[in-house]
Amino acid sequence: MRENVYVARTYAYVADGRFGVSIVDVENPEKPHNDQVFGGNGQMNDAYDVKIGMVAGSAFAFVADGVYGLRIWQIVSPWDDAAHFSGFSPRPTPKLIATAHTRGPALAISKGIDRDRAVDESGNQLAVFGRRGARPLNRAEMRGLYIHSKTDSLTPS
Repeated sequence: MRENVYVARTYAYVADGRFGVSIVDVENPEKPHNDQVFGGNGQMNDAYDVKIGMVAGSAFAFVADGVYGLRIWQIVSPWDDAAHFSGFSPRPTPKLIATAHTRGPALAISKGIDRDRAVDESGNQLAVFGRRGARPLNRAEMRGLYIHSKTDSLTPS
């Protein structure tokens, strides 16, 4: 067992060697329970690492499978399973969608940047990542967004 873990919302994804990836419900961290295992009916047999990412409303699991290489699983999709998509943490419904064979065993997956802007707990912007020329708005620019120039009051929403 490799047991590399990635936690996303209320689920922990555990790279579980020959079993594939175990999905553990950790909504109550004092009482985690195994929700499901996805191994693709034998399509994965050596899971070393797993990372979760989102694109266009769908969530994907990127799995380093030592034998098969990089495996990509769609785990949440509004198009395939709209009835179960809503909410803060919809239950994953994994399906294998792609494989990229590697020259050697796939042992790890790197983590991409989650967002292009980082904010603190109050919503104040702290940093901007990964975009050329991006910067936080200055005071005059923020004021122009929120304050009406003629009435000097908040603009109506």
